[in-house]
Amino acid sequence: MNSLTNPNFPELNSDQIKQIFDQAKQRVEDHYLEFTGTVLPHEAWALFQAGHVSIVDVRTAEERKFVGFVEETIHIPWATGTALNRNPRFAKELESKVGKDKIILLLCRSGKRSAAAANVAFNAGFTEIYNIDQGFEGDLDETNHRGAFNGWRFHNLPWRQE
Repeated sequence: MNSLTNPNFPELNSDQIKQIFDQAKQRVEDHYLEFTGTVLPHEAWALFQAGHVSIVDVRTAEERKFVGFVEETIHIPWATGTALNRNPRFAKELESKVGKDKIILLLCRSGKRSAAAANVAFNAGFTEIYNIDQGFEGDLDETNHRGAFNGWRFHNLPWRQE
């Protein structure tokens, strides 16, 4: 057991893993997106804790510090600073820190930046690149707040804050 093992998420067998990835690929096909697939937060956690994937957090360093992050994930910002200027070295950093031969799940605040990053990575030759739907904080609700109805934290998945 690693430090991320959670008794609420049992070990996955090969059929369950295949089913998660099949559904993830179908979600992309259904929306005509250009990357391998989209996984739900609980699926991402199950695959991550089982050691089948790497999670790359594409949020800014400030978001990770002040909002929280998933431990033992890799950080490669998609954009930086308050202006959110796109990181032109994103695909190169992803290749050097993770590798093109790995299964990679990308995480951002709501799933939108990570989808854009997944698209760029896919077009740069990453063949197993997935977006984590809903992101870390989830979508905005009717009062423009996050975390009220979906997202990593809403689903009570493990995370920490500095």
